[in-house]
Amino acid sequence: MINFVLTLVYTSVLLLFFAYPAMRISEWLSERYGIDPKWHRPMTIGLTILISLIVAAYLQFG
Repeated sequence: MINFVLTLVYTSVLLLFFAYPAMRISEWLSERYGIDPKWHRPMTIGLTILISLIVAAYLQFG
């Protein structure tokens, strides 16, 4: 249980650092695959959370 809590704590801190890379990735995906611009914000939020979770899990268990 404590590993899960620590992973979420790491994720909350990493959200700030990975917002900009997620914006750049979502812009690139929109341009490359012609994704509708209304999906830019949800894709950015989703990518930010996903990247933060991946890095937090790596920090916790790697």
